[in-house]
Amino acid sequence: MIAGSCFVLGLAASSRAQEPAHPRVDEAAAGRFAALALDCVHKEYPNKIAHVLSSDADVLPPRELTPAFYGCYDWHSSVHGHWLLVRLARTFPGAPFAARARAAVAESLTPGHIAGEVKYINGAGRASFERPYGIAWLLQLDAELREWNDAQARQWAAALQPLTAAAVARLKEWLPKLDNPIRIGEHDQTAFSFGLILDWTRVSGDRAMADLLTSRIRDYYLKDRGCPISWEPSGQDFLSPCLAEADLVRRVLPPAEYSSWLTGFLPGIPSDGSAAWLVPAVVTDPSDPKLAHLDGLNLSRAWMLEGIASGLPAGDARRASLLAAASRHRDAGLKAVTGEHYEGGHWLGSFAVYLTTKRGLGQGGN
Repeated sequence: MIAGSCFVLGLAASSRAQEPAHPRVDEAAAGRFAALALDCVHKEYPNKIAHVLSSDADVLPPRELTPAFYGCYDWHSSVHGHWLLVRLARTFPGAPFAARARAAVAESLTPGHIAGEVKYINGAGRASFERPYGIAWLLQLDAELREWNDAQARQWAAALQPLTAAAVARLKEWLPKLDNPIRIGEHDQTAFSFGLILDWTRVSGDRAMADLLTSRIRDYYLKDRGCPISWEPSGQDFLSPCLAEADLVRRVLPPAEYSSWLTGFLPGIPSDGSAAWLVPAVVTDPSDPKLAHLDGLNLSRAWMLEGIASGLPAGDARRASLLAAASRHRDAGLKAVTGEHYEGGHWLGSFAVYLTTKRGLGQGGN
């Protein structure tokens, strides 16, 4: 399937669905996840910033540096915390938390605040700011707002557009110069972010971005074979390099071609329905911000395994084992989303919502 037809199919599927379909999360659990984001999107401290100082004038508190996304410990967590609130308010419009979620998003996504964000991202020395992870989540926030048939969401989407445009321009400048993918298990990994960005193109209709990204995905990944998943995880991963790549590639290949590619890329996936081939990670200290990453790994592995299964032909014998492992990781990951420790509470809710509302499914090329 050529990139253009893949884009058209994905865009058509996205444009038909105005509301998320059949979430696996009930209103009570959604309320718990929403509370995690509501507790942090406007909580300025503690705060970890990756900030280039060009002069004394750049020594400012987070709320002045990035006035829309200064909470939740760091910029990208603030962005996907806002995405969480939009996603859940859209999915559960009558829930008790929906009004508070709307109010929080309305407080942040004002034209003035977004103008401050644009000024910051375009500042000297910030060409790599939040690239690609934070930018990918920003585009997911934009996609969620675009898909929501709601007057207030349209206002927020319009306010966000200058920042979205700046982020997309940065990606279009960067991707042709990126000779190799980034394969680590943390923020800089390209496979996970490319999946979010490609899904955004199928909502936004940005054909140029879709074509560029699809070309890069083919260049980077389609010749890969024998991914060493037995080496995973590294000690502070929250993304699987192998599974994220497989979940990305299913977005650009039709089922039969994807099935063949997956055989070469992950040859050890069993066909007996067993979940034992991939064991969930264990967090030894959830108060340690890096060790707590492994709770997020269990959640992201779960949705990636489901995504991989969704890209295969219906009769593929590996689907049962993929889904069994996904279920095992989902159970392990969701148990950790408690908010007891801010080190995980400021971001794990977003991963839980992405998984339980099936955000990444239904966006593939099949």
